[in-house]
Amino acid sequence: MPIITLPDGSQRQFERAVTVAEVAASIGAGLAKAALAGKLDNRLVDTATLIEQDAQLNIITDKDEEGLDIIRHSCAHLMAQAVKQLFPSAQVTIGPVVENGFYYDFAYEHSFTPEDLEKIQARMEELANQEIAVQRTLLSRDAAVQFFRDLGETYKVQIIEAIPTDEHLSLYQQGDFTDLCRGPHVPNTGKLKAFKLMKLAGAYWRGNSNNEMLQRIYGTAWTNKKELNAYLHRLEEAEKRDHRRLAKQLDLFHQQEEAPGMVFWHDKGWALYQQVQSYIRTLLRHHGYQEVHTPQLVDRSLWEKSGHWDKFGDVMFTTSSENRDYAVKPMNCPCHIQIYNHGLKSYRDLPLRMAEFGSCHRNEPSGTLHGLLRVRNFVQDDAHIFCTEEQIQSEVAIFIDLLFKVYADFGFQDIIIKLSTRPEKRVGSDETWDKAEQALEFALNNKKLNWELQPGEGAFYGPKIEFSLKDCIGRIWQCGTIQVDFVMPGRLDAYYIAADGTKQTPVMLHRAILGSLERFVGILIEEHAGAFPTWLAPVQIVVINITDKQADYAKTVATQLQQDFRVTTDLRNEKIGLKIREHTLQRTPYLLIVGDREMVNQQVAVRTRKGEDLGVMSLDEFKVKLNAVIAAHT
Repeated sequence: MPIITLPDGSQRQFERAVTVAEVAASIGAGLAKAALAGKLDNRLVDTATLIEQDAQLNIITDKDEEGLDIIRHSCAHLMAQAVKQLFPSAQVTIGPVVENGFYYDFAYEHSFTPEDLEKIQARMEELANQEIAVQRTLLSRDAAVQFFRDLGETYKVQIIEAIPTDEHLSLYQQGDFTDLCRGPHVPNTGKLKAFKLMKLAGAYWRGNSNNEMLQRIYGTAWTNKKELNAYLHRLEEAEKRDHRRLAKQLDLFHQQEEAPGMVFWHDKGWALYQQVQSYIRTLLRHHGYQEVHTPQLVDRSLWEKSGHWDKFGDVMFTTSSENRDYAVKPMNCPCHIQIYNHGLKSYRDLPLRMAEFGSCHRNEPSGTLHGLLRVRNFVQDDAHIFCTEEQIQSEVAIFIDLLFKVYADFGFQDIIIKLSTRPEKRVGSDETWDKAEQALEFALNNKKLNWELQPGEGAFYGPKIEFSLKDCIGRIWQCGTIQVDFVMPGRLDAYYIAADGTKQTPVMLHRAILGSLERFVGILIEEHAGAFPTWLAPVQIVVINITDKQADYAKTVATQLQQDFRVTTDLRNEKIGLKIREHTLQRTPYLLIVGDREMVNQQVAVRTRKGEDLGVMSLDEFKVKLNAVIAAHT
């Protein structure tokens, strides 16, 4: 007579052992129909699982995060079933859930084609519509080996043979297809209503390049067609906004094989980059930061002493000279402590805020490089605050205010905040970690901010707050961070003289708002689809003449505006409509048209890149208008 406790605390008693599905039915027909799985005593199980004793149970539906994962994993099995029906000689290997979907790797003598994907998609839809029951069975390890050997599934045999002999394994069958899997899975294929196969890729068996190459099919799956269509729309928008494509169209930067993970900035791209950097530099100066600059190459011994060599040695670029080993700096913090240590510091000197737009290099794997979003050479809006323990909360609060202002000025309002606490591998005592974590938590709560906890995700030397931006198509970009470090200053011999005359080790706050400037510029390009706010635009104004008669006047207008704005001219002997169209496609915020009337009256006709006609005005009137737009960061 099991007693089932539900999430709301209510209980249901049954006269006999019951399945998860039967419990759902006892609650209501709607829940029974929606049930995908159960969470039994905090363990995910199939709806057919029999409950024989008292337990806590949560019915999982597509409204739950776990429900979506179950749908995606079941879609991987559905795809494998479709492939086996269409291409019987294909062998199945592994098919996990990934972000936004799933994939399955196949060994097949012929290369799959886009036309094959269409056939597989169609067969999956047929199988889903048949509402085929999905059933779980248990086999001993040796029986499972023999089962898949009889099917000719040699990869499954290899997987199972690596499992201890005394294990019992779960197999899932749906119609003519059986797969090895822990589960759980949906009760029948009819629960899979919104999926789409996306692309083909190659993948080595077990991820080892010495093994054979398999064919990977990626798919996406959602709880309903509306969510699927929304996701496909986001992908379409992301493709339109791809910063690499826009960089070519707008002539911002390029990358090439001779410098993998590095950026060749063109004039307009560098103007954008410098505007971002100049904006941050001005703000930091107004907030009491010193700006410093430190060497690119530093002796290996400093990185060993700081702890970075053990933690990041595999991504450092190194070189040698005169029997000394050097590392190209992957971050700035140890070098900033060297500046701090140069000269005696008193408690009266704290907090000391030290900023650097330091060029850093990290030997990221070539397969992870992605335009500006993942590079090997980058500049951070990096800064470190040396303070006393009592100053941590006030400095964190000041930083949070600054960060929110910056994000708002760049057009980001939706900020996600996470507090990352001590990882398993760390330096420092539990006592210092307690103090650091409590300080960050208090600062967030004191600001009345919503935040999530990320246990175990802190840096190796201290906890951190992470700030992520949600862009206009719903993507999340982790950019800002502030980290409390009780460890590194002591390792590198930093101290200050306290009010009582004793030597004390300062606390070091590692902080960044944008993170990598390269990456942030990439995010900006995609957020604004290249149509940057006027204050950021590489070219803010283009002056366009209608005929050659106005060429000199157009040059005069540009010269007067160049003192305050980023201006270019288009004096080509082309039709005015063509020139307007080209500069609109280049996302130039303001187009100033000058014809005979404007030249005689010493005026300009103003158009925006959106096609708005703002009328004819004097240059002084236009300057006032433009300065107001720039000052408002709109």
